[in-house]
Amino acid sequence: MRLDDTAIQKFLSTKEVALLATVRADGAPLAMPMWFLHDAATVTMISVEGTQKVRNLRRDPRVCVVAEAGGGGGDIRGVTVLGSAEFLGDGPERRALIERFHEKYPRLASLWGGRAMPANRVMFRIAPERVKSWGLAS
Repeated sequence: MRLDDTAIQKFLSTKEVALLATVRADGAPLAMPMWFLHDAATVTMISVEGTQKVRNLRRDPRVCVVAEAGGGGGDIRGVTVLGSAEFLGDGPERRALIERFHEKYPRLASLWGGRAMPANRVMFRIAPERVKSWGLAS
């Protein structure tokens, strides 16, 4: 399965939050809810520099991202992306992604005090190595 699968793209477009799991120094997982963007090739997230998840990513870029929906019965559906995180430096690509974050999350400007990404934030892109889905209509 690939991230560019139509059913996966459609499902992810309905989600505002996905869980990001990183690997702590002692090998334990750390899972955190995150805002995200997706396209046919990657998942992109922003976080505060110095947080545990960012320290984990700088030491070990392996991640798992899970987006799911449903509950109670057999209607549970979702996507899992296993891959590696890569930090994005300032440049045209990152600035375009910041604009996409503002489009998806309108209150971001009030949290940031404007449209510019604060200096203490980092952006990282997740390159999928393995993608799985369940319960999605084709």
